[in-house]
Amino acid sequence: MLQAQIEIILIASVVAASCALVGSFLVLRRMALLSDAISHAILFGIVLMFFVVESTTSPLLVIAATLTGVLTVLLVEALTRTQLVKEDAAIGLVFPLLFSLGVILITRYAANVHLDVDAVLLGEIAFAPFSRFVVFGLDLGPQALWLALGVGALNLIFILLFWKELKLATFDAGLAAALGFSPALIHYALMTLVSVTAVSSFEAAGTVLVVALMIAPPAAAYLLTDRLPVMLGLSVGIGVLSAVTGFALARVLDASIAGSMATMTGVAFLLALLFAPQRGLVRKWTRGRSQRRQFAGEMLLVHLSQHEADPALAAEATIEHMARHMRWPEGFGQDVVKHLAREGFVSRVNGSLALTPLGREVAQSVMLR
Repeated sequence: MLQAQIEIILIASVVAASCALVGSFLVLRRMALLSDAISHAILFGIVLMFFVVESTTSPLLVIAATLTGVLTVLLVEALTRTQLVKEDAAIGLVFPLLFSLGVILITRYAANVHLDVDAVLLGEIAFAPFSRFVVFGLDLGPQALWLALGVGALNLIFILLFWKELKLATFDAGLAAALGFSPALIHYALMTLVSVTAVSSFEAAGTVLVVALMIAPPAAAYLLTDRLPVMLGLSVGIGVLSAVTGFALARVLDASIAGSMATMTGVAFLLALLFAPQRGLVRKWTRGRSQRRQFAGEMLLVHLSQHEADPALAAEATIEHMARHMRWPEGFGQDVVKHLAREGFVSRVNGSLALTPLGREVAQSVMLR
């Protein structure tokens, strides 16, 4: 039992790492929806090839599924190039068509064969350790683990070999073409890898988890860093962590393992969305509040500077008057004054505010901008 659990975690972790590697470039290219399209559309290719070979274990099914994934990309891009529909609309046209054809063929002609639509969508990674990779009588572990390791190694080798080309084609396709690289070739090679990755994870993980692992960890990593190597590392780390914590969540809730892992990828993205150091919503809120307070403080210093010689300064320089004059929300004026006093720009004299020499200098510099 413990061995099976360890093997499930290993399979899920390797699948997560493999998906995160290729998914990072999809996120950077704003092509995240294509992973969903490819992961669903490959069912059509699997079903067609099954009718030819009449076997669910033939490696030709993998080849057919991969080619269907590439076909999906070609059809989407062909529709987009017509300029009659946008890319998201083209994806919404192509992948439901191919996936629906696959479902119809299964229900009509392969109802008694182990090509289950629910398994395709949700997967059942708990069963993955039961299909063993045996060589000369030696049990080397689950087939799904070795398949995931092979695909993961393929993805890593491709990224390492074509690192410069991938960066150029991703961030500046025009410059890549000018330097003699072929952005289209790199693009279709990457889409082929996405298809292979989706197909290899098909039965164990299901399309829902594959899409979640391809998109959520890279999207979370994108919020955390601007450096591509760091983003790839974070993507892999977040994907693996989501797989491990998802398995633990599934055990606690006695729920679907794949569903729990997909849920944890969403949790990871939500945490990054809220708390990312530079792009997180909390950081944006605090930065916006700080900027509003800084602007209000500068306006207060200018106001005090302009009324320093005014006989009515005592009335003009009260916090209550400033709050009404500036239409500040309740409590905001007190926060602004506390900040200015802490910085040494103003002092309180008999209930009114007075500029310090430093505050007077700041007010003058603001007015000269």
